[in-house]
Amino acid sequence: MTASQPQEWTIETVLRWATDDFRARGVDSPRLDAELLLGRVLSYSRIQLITDAKRVLEAGELAGFRDLVKRRRAREPTAYILGEREFYGRKFRVDRRVLIPRPDTETLVEVALERTRDRSMSMRALDLCTGSGCVAITLARERRTSLFMATDVSREALVVARDNAMRLGAYNVAFRQGDLFAAVSPPMRFDLVTANPPYVADADMSGLQPEIRDYEPRGALAGGVDGLSLVRLIIAQARAPRERRASRARGRVRRGAGGRCAPRRRRLRRDRRPP
Repeated sequence: MTASQPQEWTIETVLRWATDDFRARGVDSPRLDAELLLGRVLSYSRIQLITDAKRVLEAGELAGFRDLVKRRRAREPTAYILGEREFYGRKFRVDRRVLIPRPDTETLVEVALERTRDRSMSMRALDLCTGSGCVAITLARERRTSLFMATDVSREALVVARDNAMRLGAYNVAFRQGDLFAAVSPPMRFDLVTANPPYVADADMSGLQPEIRDYEPRGALAGGVDGLSLVRLIIAQARAPRERRASRARGRVRRGAGGRCAPRRRRLRRDRRPP
């Protein structure tokens, strides 16, 4: 925003300016990001931004918007700037302690719900690598009479997950810190196990978008040489002898991985043998 630009900034003009600025910097969904950031400053919905497009912004509003634009220019994810991300119709609080929930991960929820229709009134489920808790909390809200346990190796991630559970009314979820099934003590069996573990190959980490590479927790992304190290460990532990295993999955393990991981997932499925 310079002296050569409009003296009066309306919602319409400031959104156009921010959209063009973000697009020139290679930001994905520049218009959406501009609308979300301005909506936060004005406490407006996206519909209100359209209906009130000619409204002139006050100096304080412009200053607040400018601060958020600077953060987005630095490629800080919009979800971290806003402190929230919608997942399966619910708003989850997120920050740099947890991965931002991906739309692809909603498929995991849908598969889990479908696979447990026959015991939807009473089941016991485990969510590994829970992060923000989006999967466990969503399942718990959809299956209110069932019991859920969610684990993560990160104590800081569990702080975020517990806050989300309390705020969203998922009182049937218990959280445990620890490494995968080792966090379940004493061992028990579950009707369903879900997991969204680290999935990015070490060699691919440097090529990720700046929003992911520079801001999201590396420990929740890096999955070893081929991106499947933790996935193999989860499968091996789920197949362990009964006296040593905490649970066994009835459902499918999916990850919020991009297309580059698909060939590795297919190889892993070929390598699997019946337990």
